Amino acid sequence: MAHFSVRTQCPERSRISDVGEFESPEAAWEEMTRICGDVAGGIIRHHLKQNTEWNMELLDEAQKPLIRIRLLAEKVD
Repeated sequence: MAHFSVRTQCPERSRISDVGEFESPEAAWEEMTRICGDVAGGIIRHHLKQNTEWNMELLDEAQKPLIRIRLLAEKVD
């Protein structure tokens, strides 16, 4: 089994959280999307302002990003 982590980044902070041991990146992806779903509402309400970006990345054991979910608030003229 491989070890995976999740890094979340927004303008105010960056944080790496331990996700745990999973048999495959796909299994870790399922857990990451569950976590993302749990925090997305709070991120949108409290941290995502115009022209800012929030992202969550699934990291392998070497802290290399494998998958990224991005929320981008962009004013379009």
